[in-house]
Amino acid sequence: MVKKTTKEKKIFVLDTSVILYSHDALNSFEDNDVAIPITVLEELDNFKKGNDIINFEAREFIRILDKLSNRSTLTRWISLKNQKGGKFKVVMNERSELDANMVFGEHKPDHNILNAALIMIQENPGREVVLVSKDINLRLKAKALNIKAEDYQTGKIKDLESLYSGKSLIENIEKTVIDMIYENGFCLPEDVGVVKPIANHYFILKNGKSSVLAFYNPLSGHIEKLEKHPSYRITPRNAEQVFALHAILNPEVKLVTLLGIAGTGKTLLALAGSLEQKRNFKQIYLARPIVPLSNKDIGYLPGDIKSKLNPYMEPLWDNLKFIQNQFGEKDKEFKSITDALDKEKLMITPLAYIRGRSISNVFFIVDEAQNLTPHEVKTIITRAGENTKIIFTGDIYQIDTPYLDAQSNGLSTLIDRIKHNPIYAHIRLEKGERSELANLANELL
Repeated sequence: MVKKTTKEKKIFVLDTSVILYSHDALNSFEDNDVAIPITVLEELDNFKKGNDIINFEAREFIRILDKLSNRSTLTRWISLKNQKGGKFKVVMNERSELDANMVFGEHKPDHNILNAALIMIQENPGREVVLVSKDINLRLKAKALNIKAEDYQTGKIKDLESLYSGKSLIENIEKTVIDMIYENGFCLPEDVGVVKPIANHYFILKNGKSSVLAFYNPLSGHIEKLEKHPSYRITPRNAEQVFALHAILNPEVKLVTLLGIAGTGKTLLALAGSLEQKRNFKQIYLARPIVPLSNKDIGYLPGDIKSKLNPYMEPLWDNLKFIQNQFGEKDKEFKSITDALDKEKLMITPLAYIRGRSISNVFFIVDEAQNLTPHEVKTIITRAGENTKIIFTGDIYQIDTPYLDAQSNGLSTLIDRIKHNPIYAHIRLEKGERSELANLANELL
């Protein structure tokens, strides 16, 4: 009788970036063991104060570690108590025979973390040791030292190509069906070959040169015809923009995501749609996360806090000025925008200034949402009160935050997990409408 050999457990060494991304990372490695370099705890100590999400993550992880350790010392393997059999410990010794500080010619916390991984390899011959980090450069350095290294995979979207687009093109629709939609304003899903309709999904229905724009209304159970309507004199220029503006204006939809490259009109449409509905909400918030230039804190920038923040907020002001300039200075719409700003009915502000506030009866636009973590997106949405609508806009391929990518950022995660919900709508905008020159740059550069 041949005995089954049990597979040796791996040891995963966690970098600080993983914990700042998810405080629950300890429980993401099944029955394998997790090692935490003492340098990671030292770095977390620097992050524990503050109101940003990374500060929350640092504090929560420290609390988890304290609860798990109880009366034990952290230098011994401690059960994770997640019923999977995994254990964890803190690695105090960061002086390996092969010293990363010497190899790379500089003493840095990252190099101490590499040394901790090397110690784990020395002390555990026969076991696979893997450094887990969201820092690409640290992973490359690890591999240069013959340490296995990988990104933190939990929550990552496996196939971006299949990420929900919110729209479908259906060709060769019978001409009689298109005529019926124009005559009655709707048709049944089965009339266009849709078996399992998705709530608030958008359609381009075509028969030769005849076509109609439509969406599936989950309340009526019909695929209903859409018309092109301007908002604050901003007129949609293509089918995707018609869909996006409809989702923004639809009172039954409380959460909208708009995905697209620069120049597709995401922020402009969201702002125009919010102004069109400003009577229905107490305030309009237009916010974006602050991603410091060159990874330096904004404290490095000259001037007072307003001067420091202006460069980050300028694109939002540009969109507002563009809408306002559609009117003459004597028009009531022009004056109403100025009044809304003066009375703080319309606020353009960094996202950090809104966290912690109640967002009831608010039209809330979050620009550049690809720079948010999934936890940050969740935090924003869970603060939504009665009569609040939230619009997230962004481009998942233009991420400025060093530890996020197209598969792990909050916007991608939101689209993937919330799709098909009856109070949610999503549109991927693909056609740039900023200018012929901007389109040329997007296509060829």
